[in-house]
Amino acid sequence: MDARPDTNITPVSAAAPGSGGVGPLLELKGINKSYGPVQALTNLDFHINPNEIIALLGDNGAGKSTLIKLISGLVQPDSGTIMVNGKPTRLNSRRDSEQLGVETIYQDSALVDSMSITRNIFMGRELTNSLGFMQHRKMRQIASEVLQGVVNIRGIDSPDVLVGGLSGGQKQAVAIARAVYFNRKILLLDEPTSALSVRATEALLEYIKKLKEDGVSSVLVTHNLYHAYLVCDRFIVMSHGQKVCDVSRQETTIEELTRYVILE
Repeated sequence: MDARPDTNITPVSAAAPGSGGVGPLLELKGINKSYGPVQALTNLDFHINPNEIIALLGDNGAGKSTLIKLISGLVQPDSGTIMVNGKPTRLNSRRDSEQLGVETIYQDSALVDSMSITRNIFMGRELTNSLGFMQHRKMRQIASEVLQGVVNIRGIDSPDVLVGGLSGGQKQAVAIARAVYFNRKILLLDEPTSALSVRATEALLEYIKKLKEDGVSSVLVTHNLYHAYLVCDRFIVMSHGQKVCDVSRQETTIEELTRYVILE
């Protein structure tokens, strides 16, 4: 069920995902996942629409991390169907997920401190010439253009800066810049603001809103309902591996969401 009858929150209908006749970018149907005796996800339905920012809410152990790992290709479901652009598919690895336009950004950004911003943006996907040599000048030029475009990192004027010298917010921005360059359609952000300053958090939320304007959908995993309510279009609350609420921003308030999460 998407919501319990004793709440005042009206769930979005799961029978008609998408908006304006456009189907979801990614859809999960009847997903189950267990780790031994622990049932991490139970008969889960979940979808991401084009140009949408989703908040994924719930207490520790609710199943949020397992869901993110599943979409990222790091774990596979025991049963259920995954569909991308309406076609059934399997996500057997992180590479499978990336090839379908999904980028996962974790709290620690998964960056290498001893490498420059340029090398981090292209890490594992370096540009090479016909002889297999890396095209350092071309990668640097592209990194500079990306950093001066959608992701304008405050205080950084060169893609040659080592990532180890950046703040938490700046590292998150580099990870987003990487996603922007590789034309990701879906960003999964796992607790991205938990270790950021107020200013860095505001900048990150602005990046997410700007990416939506450019056609990128995001899933924001967070415990901070205030941050979620500032930018998200839809809110999904999970509890014990099940989706217990799926509601749009227009149909709820931050006070209702707070009560709902506490009840779970």
